[in-house]
Amino acid sequence: MKKLNFSIQFLLMLLFSGAQVFAQNTKERKPNFIIIFTDDQGYGDLGAFGHPTIKTPTIDQMASEGQKWTSFYVAANVCTPSRSAILTGRIPVRTGMYSNTRRVLFPDSDGGLPAYENTIATLLKGSGYATAAIGKWHLGHLPQYLPTSHGFDSYFGIPYSNDMDRVNDITAKEAFDDPKMEYFNVPLMRNTEIIERPADQNTITKRYAEEAVKFINTNKDKPFFLYLAHSLPHVPLFASGDFKGKSERGLYGDVIEEIDWSVGEILNALKANGLDRNTYVIFTSDNGPWLVYNEHGGSSGSLFGGKGTSYEGGVRVPTVIWGPGNVTPGVISKMGSTLDLLPTITSLAGAKVPQDRVYDGFDLSPVLRGEDATPREEMFYYHGDRLFAVRKGDFKLYFYSNNPAGYPAKVEKLEKLTLYNLGHDPSERFDLADLHPEIVSELSEVAKQHSAAMVFGETQLEKRIGD
Repeated sequence: MKKLNFSIQFLLMLLFSGAQVFAQNTKERKPNFIIIFTDDQGYGDLGAFGHPTIKTPTIDQMASEGQKWTSFYVAANVCTPSRSAILTGRIPVRTGMYSNTRRVLFPDSDGGLPAYENTIATLLKGSGYATAAIGKWHLGHLPQYLPTSHGFDSYFGIPYSNDMDRVNDITAKEAFDDPKMEYFNVPLMRNTEIIERPADQNTITKRYAEEAVKFINTNKDKPFFLYLAHSLPHVPLFASGDFKGKSERGLYGDVIEEIDWSVGEILNALKANGLDRNTYVIFTSDNGPWLVYNEHGGSSGSLFGGKGTSYEGGVRVPTVIWGPGNVTPGVISKMGSTLDLLPTITSLAGAKVPQDRVYDGFDLSPVLRGEDATPREEMFYYHGDRLFAVRKGDFKLYFYSNNPAGYPAKVEKLEKLTLYNLGHDPSERFDLADLHPEIVSELSEVAKQHSAAMVFGETQLEKRIGD
C-alpha cells in the first residue's frame, strides 16, 4: 500500500512539474496573433451585436470570454483603403490607397500597396515570426504587390473582390440573385501562381479554414501571425452544402454562420496545440454592409448608413478581441480602430517599429489588460481624399453629406455643419450643431490642424495596365 501511495505521489509530482515547465515555456514565448477580417459584414450581423436570427455561437462566446468593442472603426468605407489601413496602421491617403473615381483596385489596375510601406507582417517577420495571408487581398494583384512582397511567407486566396471578372453576358441581377461560380472568373492563388480559375467559391470559406488550421499546426512551435481575410459576405454570396439553406436569415445568414464555424475550427486548432493561452484572435470587418443589395447585404443594426458612407453604419464595425489569460473580458465602449492593430500587435510582440514615418494608430494593449483609459480620443473619416467628418470624444462633426445607402454616391459639401453625440445618439438622429457651437468650433479646429499636417501619397488606385 505504501509503495502504491509513493507511486501515485511520484506520478503527481511529475505531472505537476511538467505542467509548470509547459506554463513557463508558454509564458516565455512571444504571443501569436490572428486577424480574421470579413468583407462587408455589418455592425448588426452577429448574435453578440444584436442580430435576432443569425446564429454565431463561436464568435458570441469569444465576445463573452474576451472583449466586445462597440465603438471600433475602420479607416475607410470601402475595401482597398480599409485593407491598407489595417495592415499599415496609416490613414489610406498617406499610402496612396485612395481615389474619388476608382475607389478600389480592379483586375485592370496597375497600382497597389507601395513596396516601401511596412505591414504588420513585415515588422513581425523581422522579429522571428512565421507569417501567412489567407483570403481576399485587394491591395494589388500584380506580383510586386502581392502578400509575398509585403512580409508574408505564404499566400492562399482570391487577390481582389469575388464579384470581379464577371462574365460579360451575365447581368448583375442574374449573377447576384442566383450566384454560380462560373459567372465570375476570379482566380484562386497560392503565393504568386494561379491554381484555380474560376475559383470554386462554394467551398472558399471551408478551404480558407483548412489552410488556417494547417498553418497553425505547422507553426505551433514558433510565434506566428495569421491574416485571414474572408472573401464573404461580399456579394455574390456562396455557402457550402453543409450550410446552404440552414440559416433563418437566408443565404446571407448561411454565409455568416459558415464563417462562424470556420472561426471555431481555428480556435479548436489553437486549443489542440496548447496555443489558446498565448494567442490573440481579433475578429472584425472591413466596412459596413452593402445596403443596395437588399437581403443579399447585411445590417448596420441601430447605426445610420452603410458601405460607401462615412456615417456610423459604414465605418463602425463589429469587433471582438479574444485571448484567454491575456485579454481582460468586458464590453469596451471607448474608441478603437483597425489603425491601432499594428502598434498594438508590435508592442505585444516586442517588435521594432521604424520611426521614419507617421503612424495613425495607438497601442491598445493597456485596454486589453483591463485598464479603463484608451489612447484614442479622435477619429478622422475620409471619403476618397476628402475629410468627411471628425470625431473627438462622443461628438462627431460632419463637413459633407452623402447618400446613406452608399450607392450612387452623392457627396456634397455641407453649407451648415452637423454635429451628433454618439454616446447618446449612435443612430445619428439629432443634430446638435445649434446647441453646441463651441464644440463645432473645437472639432473644426481639430480637423484644420489635422489637414494642415497631412501629406498625401501619390494615388495608386487610378493607375491602369497599359496606360
